Amino acid sequence: MTIKAKLRTVLLAAALGVLAASSAHAQTYPSKPIRLLVGYAAGGPVDNAVRRIVPSLSKELGQTIVVDNRGGAGGALAADVVAKAEPDGYTLIFMASPTQVMTPHMTRSLPFDPLKDFTPIAMTVGFATALLVNKDFPARNLAELVAYAKANPDKVSFGSAGVGSSNHLAAELLKKETGAQMLHVPYKGNALALTDVIGGQISFMFNSIGDSIPYVQGGKVRALAVSSRQRNRALPDVPAVAESGVSNFDVTAWYALEGPPRMPRDVVTRLNTAVRKVMTDPAMTKQFSDIGYDVILSTPEELQRIIQADFERWKPVAGAIKME
Repeated sequence: MTIKAKLRTVLLAAALGVLAASSAHAQTYPSKPIRLLVGYAAGGPVDNAVRRIVPSLSKELGQTIVVDNRGGAGGALAADVVAKAEPDGYTLIFMASPTQVMTPHMTRSLPFDPLKDFTPIAMTVGFATALLVNKDFPARNLAELVAYAKANPDKVSFGSAGVGSSNHLAAELLKKETGAQMLHVPYKGNALALTDVIGGQISFMFNSIGDSIPYVQGGKVRALAVSSRQRNRALPDVPAVAESGVSNFDVTAWYALEGPPRMPRDVVTRLNTAVRKVMTDPAMTKQFSDIGYDVILSTPEELQRIIQADFERWKPVAGAIKME
């Protein structure tokens, strides 16, 4: 056998070995529990959404999924852990879009590249937020809130899930568009901020519609507006901010499954297929629809395009907000 022939034989054997290993990996993944990081505290909208999905996804994958809440820095603490993890599919993140497409424009100290340091896997849901005020707050609608803030520049404060979160950006955009002065009070999660809205320690916050409904219906808070361009079916009597005098206001967000950079394609495909199956189950779709979420399916490539488009969309808005 000639040297060239021997070389071809070696290369062919190596290629077959890689294919066999990839096939075996695809058939055995996942073979141990998966760690799923969440960049916000337990009890908030991101955590509540992921915990609706995890039992079905765990069953579909045949492995335990351990939710690991790492709240802080607008989700960046959890994102940094995943960005630096082994790309084997056993460390993932339930990514809230602000961490990837809003916060990067508002801070100079992110320890990861939001576009390059993650592997897009699958979209899950999109959502809007509701502007909630304490039940005793004097404003009965958005126009009155803005007027009150202008007349009392030191008395109106708003909470958020942290600097760079979607509800922080929503309130900052409201300030920018109306010229009203309002103090930002960042928390480590929405649940903590909502507790202080209910208790009257802060004036208002933008909160996930799904998590707001029980408190609105229970009379603990009042919803003055929703952040999407149109009204939300879960709160049909609440006007959109755009209906209330702030014409171009439209703040929506999404949650997606992502992983470290350079994940094996077969693992990404396995996870994407599992997510799509779980999210298209009629019971799951209805569960999210009833609380104002929209189930959104995607391929990894489609999710990458959405991330890139939203990153560019929020650059001029988020970049204009001074943070650090």
